[in-house]
Amino acid sequence: MKYEMKEEYYTGIDFVDQEHAKLFSIANDAYELLMNDFIPDKYDYILNVIQELKDYTKYHFQHEEEYMISIGYKRLLSQKVDHADFIEKLENIDTSSIDEKQKDVLLELLDFLNSWLIGHIYKRDKLIAQP
Repeated sequence: MKYEMKEEYYTGIDFVDQEHAKLFSIANDAYELLMNDFIPDKYDYILNVIQELKDYTKYHFQHEEEYMISIGYKRLLSQKVDHADFIEKLENIDTSSIDEKQKDVLLELLDFLNSWLIGHIYKRDKLIAQP
């Protein structure tokens, strides 16, 4: 399964769609790491993916929230709660257990990203563009 920005996830807000595509790209990097049998020890790579997700989502969420404020978006609070929950989930990953359970950590991360990216973008972010 490849993580990619599909037509049904587009909001019609160009910068939001571009940033979502980047999030799908990071998720795809995690998937490719999981599937790569030529890297026996993926610890550092996993930490890099998690850090990239943390950094990029903080940037994206701030950017998205600023836009919602600028248009007087009525569901801003629920969006902020979702965003905070996402960041908290990433912050609470137990990095000390990654080394022994690399595959499990990647699978759990991918499951979380799959449900969150698809669920949040499809059910919440698409509403931003609607009047």
